[in-house]
Amino acid sequence: MKKINVAVVGATGLVGSMMLKVLSEENFPIDNLYLFSSKKSAGKIINYCGKDYTVEELKEDSFDGRDIKVALFSAGGSVSEKFAPIAAKAGVTVVDNSSAFRMDPEVPLVVPEINPEDIKMNKGIIANPNCSTIQSVLPLKPIHDKYKIKRVIYSTYQSVSGSGIKGISDLEEGTNLAYKYPIVNNCIPQIDVFLDNGYTKEEMKMINETKKILHDDSLLVTATTVRVPVKNSHSISINVEVEKPFEIEDVKEIIAHYPGMILKNDPANEIYPMPLMSADKNEVYVGRIRRDFTVENGINLWSCADNIRKGAATNAVQIAKKLLEVWFENCNNGLWHCGNRPRRNFVQKEKRFTEK
Repeated sequence: MKKINVAVVGATGLVGSMMLKVLSEENFPIDNLYLFSSKKSAGKIINYCGKDYTVEELKEDSFDGRDIKVALFSAGGSVSEKFAPIAAKAGVTVVDNSSAFRMDPEVPLVVPEINPEDIKMNKGIIANPNCSTIQSVLPLKPIHDKYKIKRVIYSTYQSVSGSGIKGISDLEEGTNLAYKYPIVNNCIPQIDVFLDNGYTKEEMKMINETKKILHDDSLLVTATTVRVPVKNSHSISINVEVEKPFEIEDVKEIIAHYPGMILKNDPANEIYPMPLMSADKNEVYVGRIRRDFTVENGINLWSCADNIRKGAATNAVQIAKKLLEVWFENCNNGLWHCGNRPRRNFVQKEKRFTEK
């Protein structure tokens, strides 16, 4: 496969560092690699595949004249809001890990095992979903395809690494850098800010992103998201009500054979997914699959996944790999030159981006 120029924005953070690790593990075809960060982290040396790279401060002209084809962004929403449109205008396709563009109707929101075809619709920016959403919609997709989901209830148990280095410090050092309350020996039923409807922003992300990824606005989805004293890997209890009758063994079977998941469902031997099991793995682990007897067609299940890998870095790299497949397929078909797509002109207006 032809090598391309790649950039990682936020290269010194938890997710950015993992993006580089996953790019290496996947043997991503990189010609020239560019690493960007804030002014504070600029100048740091990062080794990638045996070669040292100097991290540059991200500036408005960082993407000019470098023929960067793909940029993986994980530097926060405000950075993405400013610099992702600049990169897209310069001919870069951005895979953005922030929430800045996820619900923009013209920006694909992609989990490659579920909706890779949406990548073809991108106009310069592709959004990476919320970490908890990713590990939830993966088991929901085959269930929805076969039995048609009516309603979903999420209850999350999210690790402190979702809050970055500060969250890990709060757990391991007893600081209060990320949370108002101590996280040690505690659970905090708030992730992100509260909205006027009483839900947190994190809960509404899961609700809205689920509908967008599964292409079904009729789904009834609710969520409660909780921060727990676990260093890495999120866990989610998922209650699903479907329209069609099912056999529980069939549900286990379709999940076991769906890409991106590993079934761990042997209650007789006390085998089920746990954060320790999914940590540093790229797959979503699913188990505790059983019938919900309180409704006619209900299912309970439990998922665990590494929120820094599949919940962020791995999914972003998988999107980039699918993007290359689309480019080279269309190059071979003579539809357009590799990496050049119709571009949307993203401009900032009242804290959101609209087409000009």
